[in-house]
Amino acid sequence: MLTPPRTVVRREGGLYALERALQRRGFRHVAGADEAGRGACAGPLVAAAAILPEGRRGEIEELADSKLLTPAARDRVYDAVRERALAYAVVVIGAEEVDGRGLHVCNLTAMRRALASLTPGPDYVLTDGFGVDGLGVPGLAVWKGDQVAACVAAASVLAKVTRDRLMVELDGRFPGYGFAEHKGYITADHSAALRERGPCEEHRFSYANVAQVSGRAGLPPRERRPAPEQVGREPVERSRPSEGTVGVALGEPARQSLPVGEDVFMEGGVR
Repeated sequence: MLTPPRTVVRREGGLYALERALQRRGFRHVAGADEAGRGACAGPLVAAAAILPEGRRGEIEELADSKLLTPAARDRVYDAVRERALAYAVVVIGAEEVDGRGLHVCNLTAMRRALASLTPGPDYVLTDGFGVDGLGVPGLAVWKGDQVAACVAAASVLAKVTRDRLMVELDGRFPGYGFAEHKGYITADHSAALRERGPCEEHRFSYANVAQVSGRAGLPPRERRPAPEQVGREPVERSRPSEGTVGVALGEPARQSLPVGEDVFMEGGVR
């Protein structure tokens, strides 16, 4: 697979330095991908991908890691990215799929879908934190990529704003949990509402805190979600199923189930 010659990217070059260096090496369409909602115990996982134009048109005022922006600034950047990007895509994966397939598998799947939806397609892909294989083009996982590469920052804003707006809508459908405020993340108020009301269908039962409240913590993460008609009711006692294969997505080989969840959030660990 073609890889770019070694290039020195200087820190003082700013948020656009990495993309500009790749573009000088012939990779004109550099795509960034990022997600929002990985650590939340309720609501969807949202992934986005974006390709910004070369030159000054691709330089967006206020663009930064979405977590470092105020809500008002994120909205402005969100509109600017949608207006200026050569291509962008957003993929939403619901709580039920996260429970059934596993967080990491869904995260990779969502990023692949977003990147595959870009037209024009990318010549090179930058991702935040971990690599995404199977793209057919070279790529690089960048530590704190949403603070280092403009296209990743743009994707982070698209994902974050999209997800925040979805959580506000879910707050209207499932009042009392405070989704509009905490956006499904684990806060004191959210935990109190979970204890008082029990989980709703938008909660991720594979996560330890939700499983504990629902009475299903003794089951493997992918077996914790009850049937739709049982959500909000007393849990149905089930024996622990035998180990099987999990995480089969987009041609990936089957893997044996682990005795605990793949992701620390599923088992109550600290990220």
